[in-house]
Amino acid sequence: MMSLTQELRTFPSVRLPAPDGGLPVEVSLIAQLDPGAGDALIASTAARQRGHQNYVDALDEPSARIGDTDFERGDVSSLYTFLVDRRGHPFHRHRGHRVFTAITGSGGTQLRFAMVDDAAWQADPSAFVRALRFVDLPPDCLFTVRFGGGTWHQFVPKPGTTGHPALFALSCHTNELGGELPESVKAQVLANAADIPSLTEVLPDAVTALLNDARFDLNRVPTTALALGHSSEHRQGRICAAVRRLIGPVRAWVSRLRGSRAWVASNGGGRAVQAHADMPADSLLHAQFVGAPVHADAFELRLAPRECEHRDAPTLLADVLNGFLEHRPLGVTRLMRLRNALVRPFGLRTSQLGCPVSSLLGKESCGVFAGLPVHQSQVADDGSLAEVVLGADDKHLAFRSVVRVERRADGGASVWLGTRVQTRNLFGVLYMNLIERVHRHYISPTMLRLAVAHAVDASPAPGAAKPAQPVWV
Repeated sequence: MMSLTQELRTFPSVRLPAPDGGLPVEVSLIAQLDPGAGDALIASTAARQRGHQNYVDALDEPSARIGDTDFERGDVSSLYTFLVDRRGHPFHRHRGHRVFTAITGSGGTQLRFAMVDDAAWQADPSAFVRALRFVDLPPDCLFTVRFGGGTWHQFVPKPGTTGHPALFALSCHTNELGGELPESVKAQVLANAADIPSLTEVLPDAVTALLNDARFDLNRVPTTALALGHSSEHRQGRICAAVRRLIGPVRAWVSRLRGSRAWVASNGGGRAVQAHADMPADSLLHAQFVGAPVHADAFELRLAPRECEHRDAPTLLADVLNGFLEHRPLGVTRLMRLRNALVRPFGLRTSQLGCPVSSLLGKESCGVFAGLPVHQSQVADDGSLAEVVLGADDKHLAFRSVVRVERRADGGASVWLGTRVQTRNLFGVLYMNLIERVHRHYISPTMLRLAVAHAVDASPAPGAAKPAQPVWV
């Protein structure tokens, strides 16, 4: 039977010393969440974890490495997420130091540790059982754990509860090369190909059998329970825990129903796009649809010398064109989906990419620039100017767009996006009147801003750190 020993005005914590003088296990309870929030949060984050490119499901501990090491810059740490579901996971250990922050499920969680010398439990497996120490945590709470390499541990839902996950954690491996790693594992780490299963050693079967023996009594293991608000030893605490167990699965179901959508937004580095009446006088755009009634626009984004000083105009233009493909504004993509659905019954051309540069995904062009289809291109001999013509023809209109990069005397560069549209019938006129405002004020400037941001970030100056690229969903 548990008995209260302290009332605190700070974070309730427990420190389990290592018998050999090594690093202790430290557990601190930080905050209590709303009833049912633990199950709901774990359901939603587990879904996002499954979508990660480094997702691994093994050892009853689905996980993903979301932050890599960078040994060249002296960063030996890495960052992982991991989930322990309603079954718990097996006793195991890691060679390296661990620090993690986690959320308990709506039934509560039991953290199990054993700090025992290998020689002791290998000679007598019951020594492992005698070294066990448990920490009970309440439902729906935020907590932290820190322990040294070689610490055996197991996390399970609190005994007596069913149907709730144990926890979801954000774990920092403070030194991914820490401890005496096998050479094969060390090679994985150095190649940035490590994962939690490869860094894990599971408890041998001989000892696991003792823990699974019917004679093993969990209540005889030294246990510390942490709580916030009301302790489980109080009537109010027991009622609160029962409510959380009832609400948790409902909130988890609602969370799954909502899905796991997530978003990343960017302002393109905060760069300003300036609208002009027309493109520069020597632009190839002026040779398009000569003498025909057209819609025309032109936009310029000016880069500072430090953003482009190591690249000539053709190289920068190639990076910008790839930026149109790789760094698409989600709002423009959605508008294109709507437009495609509306015009498909009329047999009009469709594309996933915003219209000014949509021909980068097409086959209508007759030339190539940096491996991409274009109608025309021009490049100055000294590398100070590069320009391509894009575009396509359709039943109701034809359009040509020019993407232009010119180096300025101050060492900076100007990146231009200009478009001319020739309407072919009354429907084309009505179509342009309908979309012209959103095209001028949103589609073209936004696409230009994000494409240039991608180009600048994709190829930093020599010696400069490469900025992280957002993942667009």
